[in-house]
Amino acid sequence: MTADTTVRQGPLTGVRVIELGGAGPVPFCCQLLSDLGADILRIDRPPGYDGGAPVDARFNLLNRGRRSAALNLKHPDAVATLVELVSRADVLVEGFRPGVAEGLGLGPDDCLAVNPGLVYGRMTGWGQDGPLAKVPGHDINYIALTGVLHSIGTAGGPPVPPLNLAGDFGGGALYLALGVVCALLERAGSGRGQVIDAAMVDGSASLMTLIYGLRAAGYWHDERGTNRLDSGAPWYGVYRTRDDRWLALGSNEARFWRNTLRVLGLDEAGMPDQHDRAAWPAVRERLAAVFATGTRAEWLALAEGEEVCFTPVLSLDEAPSHPHLRARQTFVEVDGIVQPAPAPRFSRTPGAIARPPARPGEHTDEVLGDWGISARRRAQLRSVGAIV
Repeated sequence: MTADTTVRQGPLTGVRVIELGGAGPVPFCCQLLSDLGADILRIDRPPGYDGGAPVDARFNLLNRGRRSAALNLKHPDAVATLVELVSRADVLVEGFRPGVAEGLGLGPDDCLAVNPGLVYGRMTGWGQDGPLAKVPGHDINYIALTGVLHSIGTAGGPPVPPLNLAGDFGGGALYLALGVVCALLERAGSGRGQVIDAAMVDGSASLMTLIYGLRAAGYWHDERGTNRLDSGAPWYGVYRTRDDRWLALGSNEARFWRNTLRVLGLDEAGMPDQHDRAAWPAVRERLAAVFATGTRAEWLALAEGEEVCFTPVLSLDEAPSHPHLRARQTFVEVDGIVQPAPAPRFSRTPGAIARPPARPGEHTDEVLGDWGISARRRAQLRSVGAIV
């Protein structure tokens, strides 16, 4: 068997992953694993499938770092080939609805039968069981059910969807990636694989652990926009400046709040106690009026060197150019596209972006050869339409 000649680096170097292609949390999970060194074979549907990001493949950054093979999983020869590949993998990740993988002959029992050490990661919205398991949904639906969506927004306003960060990525992909790494760590001792049931509804609920604790203590009000961290507190929110820009203020601690008042030219003695909830609306109005008298740049200049917690609210175009993010190389440019760099960082085994996103099926022949499928076998699969 030949090896992928791409130079890989990161703590997961040497780990081989099969990704059954999809959209959203599974690609992001595999992007993270790839950024940290895993060699991932993405199995895509043949051309013509209506799905995925509605942009040219080179801009679908969730698919960066790995090669793509196009297999027609409706063909039994393609399924048999994939099972053969599974026998050589460390991890398989899929994001089908419950029962679909089993119907294809690629469920956990099928795969663990040929590879007892396989880590089998499953990503769904509702989980593998429960009344809603087979009901369609998206990020917004999963976070709606767990209290996340209800809790985000300003007082008196509607809930505000936080992009698809809390369900797809935070509650889904990150928990699945953690599960994969934990299962690999456990396998080092037991020699046995296992199945990971990662549900976005479970993960997004888990992200709310702090808030549920504060609610039980009577500290957190169930009305959004009335609490310390949800824009209720005047010292934790965003303010518009004279030039129609925004500043983010997060002066939670008393000393930071005092410093903020001083920078804003407000007399602390004339202000209500920081934690007087009844006074919060009036204090917020006063701060809004003050911030509106200066530009974003002017306020940032006044805050320079002061221990206050406010920062500019940067646009997607502005963020990569911020001096701190440039110094840390938080963003990198690959194939002419500026994008976030791998995270987190490792002192000895740093991650890296191995390659730009692949077109579906771009590496079918090359990668199947590297994974041990002979040229003769590949030709036969191509002739019957099992691979593209």
